[in-house]
Amino acid sequence: MLETSARLLRLLSLLQAHREWSGAQLADRLGVTSRTVRRDVDRLRELGYPVNASPGTGGGYQLGAGAELPPLLLDDDEAVAVAVGLRTAAGQGIEGIGETSVRALAKLEQVLPHRLRRRVGALNAFTVPMLRGPRSSAVDPAVLTELAHLCRDAERLRFDYRGHDGTATRRTVEPHRLVCTERRWYLVAWDLDRADWRTFRVDRLTPRPPHGPRFAPREPPAEDLAAYVSQGVSTRAYATRATVRLFVPLAEAAERISPSAGTLEPDGDRACVLRTGAASLDVMVIHVMMAGFEFEVLEPVELIEAIRTARDRLDGALARAAGSRPRTADGAGRTQGPPSGPSAVS
Repeated sequence: MLETSARLLRLLSLLQAHREWSGAQLADRLGVTSRTVRRDVDRLRELGYPVNASPGTGGGYQLGAGAELPPLLLDDDEAVAVAVGLRTAAGQGIEGIGETSVRALAKLEQVLPHRLRRRVGALNAFTVPMLRGPRSSAVDPAVLTELAHLCRDAERLRFDYRGHDGTATRRTVEPHRLVCTERRWYLVAWDLDRADWRTFRVDRLTPRPPHGPRFAPREPPAEDLAAYVSQGVSTRAYATRATVRLFVPLAEAAERISPSAGTLEPDGDRACVLRTGAASLDVMVIHVMMAGFEFEVLEPVELIEAIRTARDRLDGALARAAGSRPRTADGAGRTQGPPSGPSAVS
């Protein structure tokens, strides 16, 4: 049997790791009786830990939220994971988190064992974050927390919203979920005025309390909300849309094409299908070409003609470049440079 102090730490760790435990489960994990579990729970309460207990056959013990944050018990991998998360938090598009993360990381490193401090130190010293996206899309953490609470409590949200064209509107929605992609946060919500699901960029909205009343949550617009938002911001938001087959495995395409640039689905082992949108057909040609893969246009047929037009423009540019190359000293039309070897333009 564990000594009392060690057993209390083990009990606290179990309560932090799982939402709810029955008395029998805790007794089995700790190797003690249910009566001992009850006494240990009382000791934790005396130490300031808010352990809630619900009676009955379906009841159990649950660690509640207290007035102060209690110490957290982390194993080695969890401690390193928290340190890594703090290290990269500044690049996740939440305004003001960077400085707070540094302070939290400093406190964590003070109490880390030497072996873990060395691992975290190596990560800090030899990791360089490559941040993407504009700083202007940073989200106020207070707004993010407010939205999360409204989603959790199923309360209506009122806010001012600035569209991508700068148009300001007042919206009333039933918030469902927050979705984070790259450096941007999105709110998926049911728009009451438009009677349909909508996706809002969080950095463009300003909550206007009071909120409420509460509502009965609706069936979400998709099972995979991350894919739903990806399709919305990369395809549905544009008037020009296209579907192309990329002759490359899905995993390889996903390394270059972000969720905000298009949605990918497998098409056998050596190909995948990209669905994307753009402001115009000309922009679509550039968008698809920049992916850097061999491809086949599935739809629309107008995109094929736009590609032909782009090809003719490129051919004309190459022909003009070839005609304006400097001549050799004997006046011949031969270009300067090495007499043999591969052409610079293939």
